[in-house]
Amino acid sequence: MPYDGILTNPMDGYRINFKTTTQFKANSDLINGLELQPDFAVRRGTLLSQGWKIKKTAVNDMIKTKRQIVAKDLAPDLKQKGVDIRIGLDMARIALKGLVDILVLVTGDSDFVPVMKFVRTEGIKVYIAAFGRPLRLEMCAHADCVLP
Repeated sequence: MPYDGILTNPMDGYRINFKTTTQFKANSDLINGLELQPDFAVRRGTLLSQGWKIKKTAVNDMIKTKRQIVAKDLAPDLKQKGVDIRIGLDMARIALKGLVDILVLVTGDSDFVPVMKFVRTEGIKVYIAAFGRPLRLEMCAHADCVLP
């Protein structure tokens, strides 16, 4: 689920309550809607705050203009934990039980390559849905089909 905590910008003290944002509502609605679709599984991990990070655009601007960092240069540093292993276990279980002929994996994360190899050895076709984003060569090499 989307992050629902409250974070305070360390430079200006501005507090963000993520649970009250329109983005939180939209993302929650999307995940809840997907979960109700037939033949679709949502695996929820944990979204953790790792503090704050400097936005890449701000770093580039500071290098060009030699300016100091300001509060708007910071963004929350949120990390998703536990989803990859849940999806990998599901894929392995599905393959070992022979429940499907094709798995469609919606990711560009090459951490899935080992489980992709495994399920293919079990006779399951693996399709990758990248939605136009570039994939590492090893992802393409271990997929039976890359969907645009």
